[in-house]
Amino acid sequence: QVQLVESGGGLVQAGGSLRLSCAASGSIFSINTMGWYRQAPGKQRELVAAIADGGSTNYADSVKGRFTISRDNAENTIYLQMNSLKPEDTALYYCNAARTVAASRWDYWGQGTQVTVSS
Repeated sequence: QVQLVESGGGLVQAGGSLRLSCAASGSIFSINTMGWYRQAPGKQRELVAAIADGGSTNYADSVKGRFTISRDNAENTIYLQMNSLKPEDTALYYCNAARTVAASRWDYWGQGTQVTVSS
């Protein structure tokens, strides 16, 4: 099992910045990829950004150039630096850890942290 604890959400004005953190514990040796997803009211959960073991990153088109995902392996923590925030970034942000073996995938989720961007 993997436990994920997020922090750093809050209320910010459009154009502002926030940094989310996600600390992982448990069987983290089995994890291949970590990332951030978000879900706005009435919408499906979507990938925001992900970072793989080797350090490669992947971003949703809507956040490219504004958000940066990074990891601190010593602290088993990933971060999401969010700049130039827009009202449409308002959502519940979830930390995700994934273990992929062949065609199988196991996902672990944090409890979510709310990000609200006012116009």
